Amino acid sequence: MCVVAHPDDLEYGASVAVARWTEEGRTVVYVLATSGEAGIDHLSPDECRRVRQREERAAAAAVGVDVVEFLDHPDGVVCYGLPLRRDLARAIRRHRPDFVLTANFSVTWGPGPGGPANQADHRNVGLAALDASRDAGNRWVFPELLNEGLEPWGGTRWLAVFGSSTPTHYASVEPRHLEAGVASLEAHEVYLSGLGQEFDSRAFLTEQIRQSGASALQELAVSFEVFTL
Repeated sequence: MCVVAHPDDLEYGASVAVARWTEEGRTVVYVLATSGEAGIDHLSPDECRRVRQREERAAAAAVGVDVVEFLDHPDGVVCYGLPLRRDLARAIRRHRPDFVLTANFSVTWGPGPGGPANQADHRNVGLAALDASRDAGNRWVFPELLNEGLEPWGGTRWLAVFGSSTPTHYASVEPRHLEAGVASLEAHEVYLSGLGQEFDSRAFLTEQIRQSGASALQELAVSFEVFTL
């Protein structure tokens, strides 16, 4: 189960690994805290929500993911706290994953020290995903979920973080997975054009995946920091 704040978060590298996993027959679902409705300046939030949900579903389909859920927390001002943890614990109990993937929730983003400042929604959702992965297995945390027919799920064994400055694991990928990842990122056509600058999805992802591959002594790879739960 992949848990991120916004449409497009997974497509900056993680979806390349997702393409490999779905090809191997693994079931992957996406759970997004927001619909990214504050992400395009010239679109109203209601119109932007529709556009970004549509683009995210297309992006997911490009890497073999059929289930995309939006939790409708407000874009740009997602708060870490019990409501977010409860919503994510609910999703984990429903989908019962053995592995949760989320985005870097450190203050800075990307490999190495001194990277660019990380956005608040990323930090809050990533940390909540970590905590909810344990909350989901405790009957007495959010007991109201029992009234919804959701029994505890303690089978999530690992939480992986992409975009970490301290990766511990690498997923080897093939050129076809990179191609699927490029298609996944390019599905965010309206969003990327709204950034107001040229962005080469293929060049960006290829460089990133090759750099991770070099660190792993492989041609192409996606890097993660993995926590055992």
